Amino acid sequence: MTILSGIYKEEYHSGYNYHKKSPALTHLLQFSTDLLQKRQIGLLSKQKEIVMTIKQSIAAVMLAAACFAGGAWGYSQYRHQDVLPDGSPASASLFSRTNYTEPTSGPMVDFEKAANKAAPAVVHIRTVMKAKEVSQDMDDNPLRDFFGQGFGNGAPRMIQPQKASGSGVLISPDGYIVTNNHVVEGTDHLTVTLNNKEDYKAKVIGTDPSTDLAVIKIEGHDLPFLTFSNSDNVHLGQWVLAIGYPLDLATTVTSGIVSAKSRNIGINSRNSTTPVESFIQTDAAVNPGNSGGALVNTDGDVIGINSAIASPTGSYAGYSYAIPSNLVQKVASDIIKYGSSKRAYLGIMYPNDQMTEEDRQKNNIKEGNGVFVMDVAKGSTAEEAGIQKGDFITKINGMSINTGNEVLEKISALRPGDKINITYQHNGSEKTASALLKGNAGAYASVKEQVVEKLGASFQALENGKGVQVKRLGQGILSD
Repeated sequence: MTILSGIYKEEYHSGYNYHKKSPALTHLLQFSTDLLQKRQIGLLSKQKEIVMTIKQSIAAVMLAAACFAGGAWGYSQYRHQDVLPDGSPASASLFSRTNYTEPTSGPMVDFEKAANKAAPAVVHIRTVMKAKEVSQDMDDNPLRDFFGQGFGNGAPRMIQPQKASGSGVLISPDGYIVTNNHVVEGTDHLTVTLNNKEDYKAKVIGTDPSTDLAVIKIEGHDLPFLTFSNSDNVHLGQWVLAIGYPLDLATTVTSGIVSAKSRNIGINSRNSTTPVESFIQTDAAVNPGNSGGALVNTDGDVIGINSAIASPTGSYAGYSYAIPSNLVQKVASDIIKYGSSKRAYLGIMYPNDQMTEEDRQKNNIKEGNGVFVMDVAKGSTAEEAGIQKGDFITKINGMSINTGNEVLEKISALRPGDKINITYQHNGSEKTASALLKGNAGAYASVKEQVVEKLGASFQALENGKGVQVKRLGQGILSD
């Protein structure tokens, strides 16, 4: 631009008109004008490219911001999906189901603490039965009626020495151990191995086949031991640990929950005519060898003694049964103090929990809350409390009662002479009475009638009280 400006000046001062130029100058001016236009066009193109680049950059930034904002909104909806009302379309979506895996603030169950506390006090019991010679009696031999009881006996046979093992629980620092009766029954030698592998010789203090409990003792001091918890406070779904020596293994701990209470499985009737069964049922794995071991709560306190399993094979198949701690504590205390269990009786007959509807109708058993009283024994605790046939017992010492097994458990955990409060329904009215438990059940009129009916005779007591006289003979055993 500076050169062109000078030329124009020269031409002007030389007297040339601005519009009248020489051919050379005209050519130069034309060239310069073309060059200027091209440069202007180039500058415009560059300017357009810069503007386009800026617009593209702005669009990219805006797109990224929109994506970020959308992602943040979606994440916030995911994190706050738990505030959606139940049943709404959104609450039924995939996001609502993730709520199940969200961490909770509730306390975790600590099995380690209970296991470490209880395991040292659970012991391994090994038993040995010596070889014995027994006769092979033939009870069904009809010739015995003619030749006497000794006729027809087979040759004596020898039972070989037998070894078995089970578990037990130390309940005192001086060596008292509670276990199952079937663990030590008939044994000649007992060896107890503690959790620390120390061995002790043991002796049987006493047994109670009715409850399948026994107490043995080792000589020691400052031994680890466990305390009993109140089994009345055990509830369904509660976590428990089973500790013992299954399958002749070392200390083994398994866990489960309480799946039922007051179970009667009929197993104690094998060894007793007055069985007591009100088991705590759990799904903790228990196998042969666990018998006599501890069932503890998450505090490591005893709530039961493992006693049986329900199994088609003899090994664990889903359910195990423990004797409730309140009954264990009472029986063990009796054995230690008296050498045997002191049994208390209420003196009532009640329907079996597994009784069929047909049998219930046959025995005129009514429906109602509590336990139906089928009969009351003469001179019994129940009679003294005013309970009558047809009443419903609803509470014992303030604890609700729903099954006959619960009645049996509560009474068996008490002793003769203990005072109890009984709440019952009589003709629709609730009554509460106190009475002292007795050491015998009394005599049931219904049982006496059944016996007389089977005998087919009527009797009268002799004046000296030392016998009875047959007054009438009818159809029955005596007339056959």
